[in-house]
Amino acid sequence: MGNRMSLRSVRRILGIDPGSQRTGYGIIDVRGNSMSPAAWGVIRTDATDSFPDRLYHIHEKLSELILLHKPTEAAVENVFLAKNAASALKLGQARGAAIVTCRIHGVPVHEYGAKEIKTAATGYGAASKEQVGGMVCRLLDIREAVPPDASDALAMAFCRAVTRKIVP
Repeated sequence: MGNRMSLRSVRRILGIDPGSQRTGYGIIDVRGNSMSPAAWGVIRTDATDSFPDRLYHIHEKLSELILLHKPTEAAVENVFLAKNAASALKLGQARGAAIVTCRIHGVPVHEYGAKEIKTAATGYGAASKEQVGGMVCRLLDIREAVPPDASDALAMAFCRAVTRKIVP
C-alpha cells in the first residue's frame, strides 16, 4: 500500500472569524504533519437587513459551506474585543450563530484565545493582524491576496491543527 493515507486520516478544519457584517472562514486539510488550504472567503451580510435576518444569513451560508466541504472540526476565537457594548453584543450573537450552526451539523467546535492563535501562527502572542495573516499565508503556501477576515479564520484553523491534543 505504500505511503497512501486513508481519507479517514485527513482532518478538515473550519476556522471561523465571526462578525455581524463580515464572517471570515478558512478551511484547511491536515494530513500527518502536512497542511494545505481547501477554501477561504468572507460571508457578507446586508447592513439594510434586520439583525435577525443577518444572523440567519450567516447560519445559511455556513451551513452551505459545511455541507459542501464536510469539515471534521471547527475553531473560533473565544475572547473578542469590541468598540462598545452594542458591538460586543452583536459580535457575540454572530459568534453564537456560527457555533450553533457547526453543532447542528455535528461539527465539534474548539475555542482559542487571541494570544494562543497569534502564538501558533507567528510564535509571538502580541503579533499584529497583518503579521498573523502574512505568516499563515506563508505557512499554507497561499500566494494570492486573502481578505483579513479570511486570513484570521485560516489562523484559527491553523491554531487548531498545531495545538490539538492527540488522543490515542
